[in-house]
Order: sequence, then C-alpha cells, then structure tokens
Amino acid sequence: MTATAQSSQGAEASAHVVADQSAVATFLGDPASHGPGVERVERFDTHGAMVFLAGARAYKVKRAVAFPYMDFSTLALRRAACEKEVALNRRSAPELYLGAEPVVRDAGGGLHLGGPLAGEGEVVEWVVVMRRFDQAGLFDRLAADGRLTPDLMLRLTDAVLRFHDEAERLEPARALGGGAAGQRAVAEESLAEFAERPDLFPAAEVERLGALFHGWLGRCAALLDTRMAAGFVRRCHGDLHLRNICLIEGVPTLFDCIEFNDAFAAIDVLYDLAFLLMDLEHRELRPLANLVLNRYHQRGDALEGLAALPGFLANRALVRAKVSASAEASQSEAAARARLEEEARHYFESARRYLEPPAPRLLAVGGLSGSGKTTLARRLAPRLGAAPGALHLRSDVIRKALWGVDELSPLPEDAYGPGFGERVYAEICRRARQALSAGQAVVADAVYARPAERDAIAAVARDLGLRFDGLWLHAERDTLIARVDARRGDASDADAAVVRRQLAYEIGEVAWSRLEAGRSAEDLARRARERLDQSKP
Repeated sequence: MTATAQSSQGAEASAHVVADQSAVATFLGDPASHGPGVERVERFDTHGAMVFLAGARAYKVKRAVAFPYMDFSTLALRRAACEKEVALNRRSAPELYLGAEPVVRDAGGGLHLGGPLAGEGEVVEWVVVMRRFDQAGLFDRLAADGRLTPDLMLRLTDAVLRFHDEAERLEPARALGGGAAGQRAVAEESLAEFAERPDLFPAAEVERLGALFHGWLGRCAALLDTRMAAGFVRRCHGDLHLRNICLIEGVPTLFDCIEFNDAFAAIDVLYDLAFLLMDLEHRELRPLANLVLNRYHQRGDALEGLAALPGFLANRALVRAKVSASAEASQSEAAARARLEEEARHYFESARRYLEPPAPRLLAVGGLSGSGKTTLARRLAPRLGAAPGALHLRSDVIRKALWGVDELSPLPEDAYGPGFGERVYAEICRRARQALSAGQAVVADAVYARPAERDAIAAVARDLGLRFDGLWLHAERDTLIARVDARRGDASDADAAVVRRQLAYEIGEVAWSRLEAGRSAEDLARRARERLDQSKP
C-alpha cells in the first residue's frame, strides 16, 4: 500500500473511530516493547488496521472502527476478528500466522504482550502476530520491478487452484456473496457511490455502465445461480490481488484474506480469481493474466463459467474505482488528488471495456512437431478476444489429461495411436465449442496433419457463426529435429523419430495461411499478427 493510500484510508477511518487505541499504538511502536535486538519499529496504517514491523515479527491491530461492511467497534469483536484472521489465513500461509495474543495492562499500568488472561491484569487489545517476511517478495513489488516470470505465475496459479480445491463448499444459504444476487449487490453499491461523484463520474457514463452491467447480469444470472448450487461458491480469499501474495522461501503464498465480512469471501471461485486477473491487466501484464487464466482452466472443467468473467472483472474494477475515488476525496495535496482521480477513472473505464468485449474467435495453429506452434499460440492468445485473451487448447496437455497423468509424464505408444488421437482432437473441438459459446476466444494448438482434423476444428467456428483463422507452420527437417531434441520440461513427448515419421505423412492440401517458421519466435509472432490483421473476418 502506498503512503498516500495509507494516509487517505487513515483519514477515512478517523471519522468512524469509536475507541482510543493510542496507548496500544505507542506501546507497539516502541522498540523497547519487543525485547533485545529491536532498534526500530515500522508502522503501516490502513482503514481497518495498524501494522507494526518489529524484528522478526509483525503485529496487526484491528482499528476500533465501525463501517457498514466492517465492525471492530468492541474488544470482543476485535478479538474474534483476530482469531478468525489467523484461522482463515493458516489455510494458505500457516508459516506466517503465529497466533492471536492479548495486550495486557498490569497492576502498575504498564502494557505487555501475551501472558495469562485471568488474574494477571486487564486485556486492553488483541493482536495478530505474524512472522515477518521480506517485503521485496510481495508480488506487487515483483511486478513493479519486472520480476514476475511465467514460471512464477504458473506456480502461483497452482497455489490458487489448490486453495480453491480445498476451500469449504458453501450451501446457498451461507453463500452470501454468491450467485446473481451477490454480483448485483456489489455493482449497485459501486454505482450508487459513483452517482455521488458526478465531478469524477459523469451521470451519463454511470447510467451507461449500469445498463451494461445489468445486461450482462440478465444474460448470466441463471449461470451464476447454477454455479452456486453446483458448489463453485466457496470460502475464498476475497482479496486476491498482487499485494496479498508473497514469496516465502521461494513459494508463492496467499495471505491477508478477508475475515471481517463473509459476503466478501463467500464467493464464486472464478470471481476470486478475477481480482488477480484484473490486477495484472491494470498493470499492463495481460500476457501473464492470460497465462494464469489458461493454467486455471487447463483441466477443462466448467468452461461455461467463462461467460461470467466479463462481469466478474468489471465488478473487481468497479470496487477499485470506488476505493480510489474515496481516497481522492480525502486528499489535501493536489498531486495526490490528481493521481487518485486518474486511477479511479482508469478502473472505471476498464470496467466498461470488460462489459463490452469483442466477439469471440477461433484460431487454429498447426504444423509438425518442432515448428513452434505452442510458442506462437502463447504469444498470440493474449491479443485475441475478451480479457485476458484466448483460451489456449494444446493437444499435448489435453492428451496427458485424458490419459490421466500430469503434463510432464511420458506416455506410451498407445496414447499416440489413431483411436486415442481421435479422442484428443474431438476433445479440443468440444472445449473450443464450450469456450466460444461462453464468449471467450480460443487458440487450438495441435499438429492437424489430417484434413479431417482441420475440417473439424474449422467447423466449430462455422457452426457458431464465428470467425476462424488457420495458421500452418513449416520449417526445414533439421530445424524441426533440433528443436524437439532441445526441449526440456515440456508436455510434448515428440522426439527426432516422431518428426521423421511425421515428415512422411500425407498431409494433403492445406488451405490455412502458411508461415515459414524457421526463424526466431519474435519474427514468427510478428508475421503471424500481420497475417491475422490482414485477413478478413
């Protein structure tokens, strides 16, 4: 959190403070309170907490505030919130959350942390005690420094998948933020606050955005409620953006989930993921957002849920626009006001763009093993269709999934026989049809050596009345062999022998646009983009 955001949120909180916590803040801010070796205490403030970094520990105090959405107005409520925060965050970061401890005033009036709760003084506050970690490992800082790598984002997505898989499934009665009603409540609250700031959000633009949102909700209400009934609404993180993810001993770790309002965390898993996707988009890191989306959906389940993604992304952006506007209103410095105003407008415009996505389209990339299909598909996918880009359907990954192994496990010869191969190509078509019907663009990445396979994937787009493009990559024999021999840690099992067999295939006439793929990946991607831009829908 920036210093500006800290000060503005502190100002916002001051209007809702219901108790004096200055003595506790002074105590925790004093290095002498933390024992030998602590010479300095750093303090950070948000609208709901005071955080003190001292030595190897971090101490988080809930502010004595009362908001409509967050009530820490009594000591009992703050204790419950501290204990709940520890319990919930231990799901994903048990090594960070050490416990909830009392701040006790002894008989002489001095304060100390922890200790017996009965007969040894008065408990005046409760504190979440955390293991301190290197702030340079926060993902927002990694993003700012250009250090978010594809491998790191894949590992993060796997962590999110595990978290969602293990999260408590909620019955509709407890799914307070789920379904159509949950999405409607979030948007209408944001729109109402925008209406109070016509200087920043003109009334006509707010009205148009509201119409776009309710149009999306009308189309997706049944889907949202069906997903809730099917168990996709779970006790999620609720605040899954880059500032709440860190590297702990090299492992991407989710922390600081929502504990103070169940409606903010009892949500659809895809809405939880949407905050991360939107944050990456906001930072102009769409290729990484696209990578996350594809990794998350790699198993191919519930692709119809992609129809909900535009509204989920929009609601995440609307909330950020609202928060930025609130912070802007409390600033006294003109420069800070201008920055936050620009930020609020940017989020607002992003929400509108999410709700007006381009039509889905289907791109197939074919060619023999080693021709660079997957590398090209990954480079093109972020540019196609609705945010954060196209679903990338790779035959090698789908083949492994259908066989029941992870993508790096080698497969036996039987997995590459005609019968199983037909099943793989049929599965690509099935998933492509499902994603396209949900409004998401698709890149289908496979050899496509047989005319029937090429005809089948093109027919998916034709049946749906959507644009289809096919790219056929070709390269010299020695180039293909050198590339497959150089592969390490990849889903493809192709080797030089496979390439030699493929070179003998009767491929037939290929009507797709042909690209010579012997040069660099950057050059191939540039020429492919030019070819796609030149072709007519």
